[in-house]
Amino acid sequence: MTDTSPHIQSSPSAPVEQFQETVPLTAEHLLINRRPEPAGGWRRLVWQLSGGRIIPSESAAEVERRTLMAQAQTAVASGHHRIAVMSLKGGVGKTTTTVALGNTLASLRGDRVIAIDANPDRGTLGLKVKSETAATIRTLLSEAPHIVRYADARAFTSQSPARLEVLASDTDPAVSEAFNAEDYRTVAGLIERYYSICITDCGTGLLHGAMGATLELADQIVLVSLVAVDGASSAAATLDWLTAHGYSDLVKNAIVVLNAVEPKSDVDVALLERHFNSRCRAVIRVPYDPHLKEGAEVDLVRLRPTTRGAYLRLAAAAGQAFGLRPDRSN
Repeated sequence: MTDTSPHIQSSPSAPVEQFQETVPLTAEHLLINRRPEPAGGWRRLVWQLSGGRIIPSESAAEVERRTLMAQAQTAVASGHHRIAVMSLKGGVGKTTTTVALGNTLASLRGDRVIAIDANPDRGTLGLKVKSETAATIRTLLSEAPHIVRYADARAFTSQSPARLEVLASDTDPAVSEAFNAEDYRTVAGLIERYYSICITDCGTGLLHGAMGATLELADQIVLVSLVAVDGASSAAATLDWLTAHGYSDLVKNAIVVLNAVEPKSDVDVALLERHFNSRCRAVIRVPYDPHLKEGAEVDLVRLRPTTRGAYLRLAAAAGQAFGLRPDRSN
């Protein structure tokens, strides 16, 4: 029996029409009620007056903020990421930057973030959060063989309202034993088991005992500088020293924080920014903020919006390196 049904054959030379998807077909894009609640301005007023039924599209600032948050929330590909916050001279806001960065990351992420004080002598990191324990990095070292789970490590830390944990250094001036490279390696090995991100508040200077191990283990550095002539010169000298001693990769991937500790300055900040941008991956300006000037606990809620925005940009810049898988041969 002969098949008389028509057969449709495609010509090999016939062009195939291509459909390009320009908008992702996700709930966030297709469902109007999935748009995020407006943060402020006329968009929030419209949202409130409509009882939440009308949600205007996001402003450019809101889109940027969500992008920065997403970068700060980047998963840590290697399982553990170390950030060293450093400066050549004291009084530039290094410890404040450590805690503000840590608070911002911890508030946005679901994993564990810790800041540790690696000053060779008395550090002030523990003063930036409300103390929950008298334990210090030295007592953690003495109990290291008995730390076998997260709860054991947590007993040595204090936690901020943003969920950042802090491991403080000794504050007793009578303590004569300096924190050295081997101590740092031991602590870093313990921290790596239970935390995704470790932010190290380094001591000032480049030649103290713990600094060598800190730099060898660091995945990236944050270099803090005052918006001042001497501060900028010290920061540039730090980059020179790191490059000369085999840390050029850290320099290229570095984030420079230009910290304004006074309301006004005659320094050309744009010129400073151009200089460090030519040498490093990112430069973040942190404006003067009365809350930070207090020198006490760092509370994100009490910061001015522009300051919180600066630290969000810092967290986002740091987060851009979280997706990398660094060499762990050290």
